[in-house]
Amino acid sequence: MNIKSLTLSLLLCLAAIPAWAQSSYDDPMSQALMQAFDELLAEDPRDPETLVRRAGLYYAHHDYVKALDDVNTAMKYFPADDDEARYPAYQLRAKIYQRQKKYQDALADLNEVLKVSPQDYGTIYQRAGVLYELGRYPESNADYNLMLRLNPHSQDALLGKAKVAVKQNNLGTASELADRAVSLTPNRSEIYIGRASVRNLMGNRQGAVEDYISAISIDNESTARALQQLVALSRTDYPVVMAGLSSAITKAPRNGMFYFIRAMIAQGHCNYLAAIADYDKIINENLDSYPGLNGALAECYYYLGRYDRALLNADYAISATDDNAFYYVLKSRIKRAQGDNEAALDAAEKALEKTPESIDALEAKALAEVALGQPAGASVALSEAAMVNPENPMIQILRGWVLGDYRKQKANSERAYEMVLDMDFDFDNVQSLRGFALLALDRKEQADNWMERVLDTAEDYDGAVNYYATCYYAQSGMPERALRCMEASLEKGYANYHNWTKATEANVNCSPLRNDPRFTALLDRYSHLFK
Repeated sequence: MNIKSLTLSLLLCLAAIPAWAQSSYDDPMSQALMQAFDELLAEDPRDPETLVRRAGLYYAHHDYVKALDDVNTAMKYFPADDDEARYPAYQLRAKIYQRQKKYQDALADLNEVLKVSPQDYGTIYQRAGVLYELGRYPESNADYNLMLRLNPHSQDALLGKAKVAVKQNNLGTASELADRAVSLTPNRSEIYIGRASVRNLMGNRQGAVEDYISAISIDNESTARALQQLVALSRTDYPVVMAGLSSAITKAPRNGMFYFIRAMIAQGHCNYLAAIADYDKIINENLDSYPGLNGALAECYYYLGRYDRALLNADYAISATDDNAFYYVLKSRIKRAQGDNEAALDAAEKALEKTPESIDALEAKALAEVALGQPAGASVALSEAAMVNPENPMIQILRGWVLGDYRKQKANSERAYEMVLDMDFDFDNVQSLRGFALLALDRKEQADNWMERVLDTAEDYDGAVNYYATCYYAQSGMPERALRCMEASLEKGYANYHNWTKATEANVNCSPLRNDPRFTALLDRYSHLFK
């Protein structure tokens, strides 16, 4: 796999994807199926087979509430004595319950399936997993043993038994079973992800990282999953992940893919200097050639406040490909940071010519128009962005800011902030920006409670949470608390110099602190993050 094909996978892994997001029904096949099911049920709303099939489509799109409702309705209309007809409904409902972590309910349905087909391998495997989640380890192990009797080479059973062994504190047995599973198909990437899950459970993070890297190296089949797991592990054990990637680079110093993964993870943790070193290595030693490398360099230099270097790389990325919409967005941000707002607007508009519904491009256009004294145009661009993605809190915060501070439309401004409060984020998710919206609505006590809750519960693996807290307390007139959070953020490595020194958008910035000599002193003390 080359670096270009890795980029999207890594960006998706590094992005914060809300847990509540569901896949859409936009694809033609799903739409056609849904229409067909709806038409059949309009003719006969008591047709259990059609209800189960529609439930299956809901399940495939992670719409578990609707799926469960259809299966439960179908159960009412199956013949009372026809267990075979109910078989697929029990199977599907067990999967739904498992996704909803209703393991006891899932177990009941799986047992019904196994009454009809006692040696159904997939159902035995599913029941073993449910029993494991319920902490019923001997019974789970018995199901894995049954799987091995049905298939002596079952890697799923070996890995399942390994996880049970970990829970029973038999770490040697667990390691032996996981290694045995790998030995059966050492040239398949998927098995290394399986062993990594066992090693993670054992607390062997280094071994898990090695397995994820092996999965990436062997074939493309499991690359996205391995990257996702590496990124997730980096959030709790960044040094181990980076050490594992460095070890892989030592063994294969001409493999540009490993440098790229290490750079992207470093960039995702705001460690821009390390990321730049790896991107430069790839380019300077001709390990790969891809405009995205210069785009990534542009982004890193922008965050470090080195706008001239950022612009050089953005311009190169733009000139090297027609697929350059995001590079124009980067150029717009850089130009605005340099004070050239006309050029910033021009770059944003070029990005929109390429991708008219790009949230990033619409936001860049709006901010350039604000800087140019054109709040009406900014308001239109932000409204378009809100229509594209109504669940983006930053867009609504920006709308509230433009409508209130620039267009003097207090009621509309307040509605935008209220929309932030209506979004379906976990209460302690700092990226919900809930406290900033509450502060703008003069609900400071509630806002303070939100910020305290975030600081008490959120994992701040790279200092970003404390950066937001710095902004919040700076905006709410609590400079002492803001400076303490700033120090905590810098201590954790939050190296976004642009955000520290230049960002002024809405009330999500630390600009009220910038004239405080203690602010400058902290940046000086942690200057190694930026230089």
